[in-house]
Amino acid sequence: MNLKHTALALTALALAGNAALAQKVELIRKDSEKKVEVKVDGKPFTAYYYPGEKVLKKAVLYPVMTPKGTVITRGWPLDPRAGERVDHPHHVGIWLNYEDVNGNDYWNNSDAVNHERRAYGTIIHTGITSVKSGKDKGELTVTADWVDKDGTLTLKEVTKYTFSGKGDTRIIDRSTTLTAVLPEVNMPDVKDGMYAIRVGRELELPSTKPEIFTDASGIATKVPALNNDGVTGNYRNSNGIEGETVWGKRAIWCNLTGKINDENISIAMIDHPKNVGYPAYWHARGYGLFAVNPLGMKALSDGKETLNFKLKKGESTTFRYRLVIASEHLKDATLNDLAAAYAKTE
Repeated sequence: MNLKHTALALTALALAGNAALAQKVELIRKDSEKKVEVKVDGKPFTAYYYPGEKVLKKAVLYPVMTPKGTVITRGWPLDPRAGERVDHPHHVGIWLNYEDVNGNDYWNNSDAVNHERRAYGTIIHTGITSVKSGKDKGELTVTADWVDKDGTLTLKEVTKYTFSGKGDTRIIDRSTTLTAVLPEVNMPDVKDGMYAIRVGRELELPSTKPEIFTDASGIATKVPALNNDGVTGNYRNSNGIEGETVWGKRAIWCNLTGKINDENISIAMIDHPKNVGYPAYWHARGYGLFAVNPLGMKALSDGKETLNFKLKKGESTTFRYRLVIASEHLKDATLNDLAAAYAKTE
């Protein structure tokens, strides 16, 4: 092969490599089904789903799949699958909300709770303002109203999702700006918040004893010791802490690894330095709830710190999070690089 042919071959290889990295992201709006589907490299990834408050009390991303097409989110209560826990019906897909906003509980709200015993708030989807597909990313901007138990508007929400994929990795960047409408909006330190995903049974941490989980209104859910066959999850945070002890610890990122069938899987959540409370406390549980809570300092630090976040009328705050989903077990160094890159974004 002469030099000219060699150069052409190298150029072709470089172009092929770049093409493999630049995966097309397609957003498909389906208003009649109340969702926007997201495809990466021609394969289903997730959907922004807003069925209305009679089904869910907030919009979610659901279901969520790995690059190899494996569903990582729990199916119950929307699409029950055999062997799943049937607790916490408000844990659906990926979502963002909080347990206490002016005394109203947005986190635990569902049709399963007694609305006469506690004030529950609802996040109502109000519109889709932008849908953009692209050769290397897709962007979706939506709006929502946070209303209290009486329907009084408390917060206005604008959320931008950026979806991307490279190789066996998918990324969701979420930027949510909340603006106070009332004279004062109080979000005191509580346990249940804020950005979260509920994963399938295989990605839970093995459980060896019966447990009871209680929500903010005192409703207890008995969770018996389950068959641990195929249950493979483990947490690890940016400080090297592993297992359920990541709960109540500050960290820049937290990574949940596990295996479904023959596929190694990572789900990593990354905090952003512009967020209030950075680096945030993690509300990550062995039974499949994986959440970061920047506002619950007193509850998560055992009283060592207090925040009691507030907004005055017209004031805004933005919560930014990166979620990384990979068909491999991501190394600390890779996550540190992803976190460093994310820190440079707005």
